[in-house]
Amino acid sequence: MDNIKRLEVDEFWADSTVIEAGDYVFVGYCMGNEGQSIEAQIEGAFCTLKNRLAMAGLKLDSVVKMDCLFKNISDLNYLPDIIKKHFNGKYPTRKAYTTDFIRDGILFQIDAIAYKGKAI
Repeated sequence: MDNIKRLEVDEFWADSTVIEAGDYVFVGYCMGNEGQSIEAQIEGAFCTLKNRLAMAGLKLDSVVKMDCLFKNISDLNYLPDIIKKHFNGKYPTRKAYTTDFIRDGILFQIDAIAYKGKAI
């Protein structure tokens, strides 16, 4: 398992928020701007995702899969315009879910998988 690198570890929650495994980077628990509007939280989550990808030397265009977690699924309507702004047509596959978050002020979170291998 030498090719698995845990780039960011949260000892309190006992998880890794960024793991590089072979040609892939797994990023979890991307949130930001807790307690603010859904638009601000989606933007904050993308900011966190960008920062975590940078730990592996990657940018958003390397993301191939995203899971988008919403407190209210009706907020999904805000997502496409924000994705278009950040991905410039290089969209990942994605799925949206609703969930109960651990704190009331959280409305949105992203988990993602990015490809780090050689260009095809």
